[in-house]
Amino acid sequence: MSYGECMRLQARELIHKEHVRILAIESSCDETAAAVIENGRSILSSEIYSQIPIHIPYGGVVPEIASRSHIEKLDAVATRALEKAGFSLEDMDAIAATQGPGLVGALLTGLSYAKGLAYGLQKPLLAVNHIFGHICANYLAYPDLAPPFLCLVVSGGHSHVIEVREKGFCLLGCTRDDAAGEAFDKAARVLGLPYPGGPHLDDLAEKGNPNAFPLPLPNPVGAYDFSFSGLKTAFINLVHHLDQKGETPDPADLAASFRHMVVEHLCERTMKACNDLGWDTLALAGGVSANRLLRRELSGLCKEAGVRLVMPPLSLCGDNAAMIGSAAYAQLMRLDTAGLDVNASPALKLFPDERLKR
Repeated sequence: MSYGECMRLQARELIHKEHVRILAIESSCDETAAAVIENGRSILSSEIYSQIPIHIPYGGVVPEIASRSHIEKLDAVATRALEKAGFSLEDMDAIAATQGPGLVGALLTGLSYAKGLAYGLQKPLLAVNHIFGHICANYLAYPDLAPPFLCLVVSGGHSHVIEVREKGFCLLGCTRDDAAGEAFDKAARVLGLPYPGGPHLDDLAEKGNPNAFPLPLPNPVGAYDFSFSGLKTAFINLVHHLDQKGETPDPADLAASFRHMVVEHLCERTMKACNDLGWDTLALAGGVSANRLLRRELSGLCKEAGVRLVMPPLSLCGDNAAMIGSAAYAQLMRLDTAGLDVNASPALKLFPDERLKR
């Protein structure tokens, strides 16, 4: 019997086990992370080694450096996660890792490490979609949360409005061009802010006037779609025009004006989906879910509309292995295990066709 067949049999037995513990690995970009998760809802440990300091001199993530750092740190981070959880490798019921999307070299380090552990221990292997992981971060913060609910996923590469249902997802809207996180990073670069740009722009914007510089509100054709390319270009042109005129505006006002318009666009389209389709629960997910203005504005709008808003704590907004462990548990309960031939998929999608709408 092959490894894959044996693991599927094990998975069937685990469905009925009272306490299922998963060692999860996340290495899709510049965070080397490991966590031990129980039943998809409880964090027994979560360890993260951030590579930010080693990428700052380059103004962004250098894929080769990221991959090498993952190789150097993975085993130590995973060992620390097991020690803090108080369990050994043999106590784990399954091993999980991010399959994609992300940097191919970085993904391969974590997935290969997980493959080796799974095969050596003869435990089921689970290959997780990184975006699904971000959605599942909410299950760790809100143990009572269960589908169906609406979810806004906003990160460096994704801006989606998704219906999360018991047996899958339905895409309502997505960005027509750039993602919100990418737009924040580009605007931060124009303002001369260091890497990582998005969080630095958020910090700076807290001190500025959001109405100082009018910017166009995007209006893509799809009712629940987003578009940030035109807004980003308008902001770049504004900064260059002011510079050519010899004016020196307050960078905080520029940051606040740009952040205000990005958040207004995200909130407008998301709340429209809530109102049009009658959703009473909205979840926020992805790295940009840490943005302070987005959290404040959605909180106010949801309270006004009588919609329950769930948001992961800041510790679960960025890339982490705990969310991968939560998503892996959901896959395990569906018997969605991976074989040893599973490969990293840097462009892995949550939907076969991201333009396919409800």
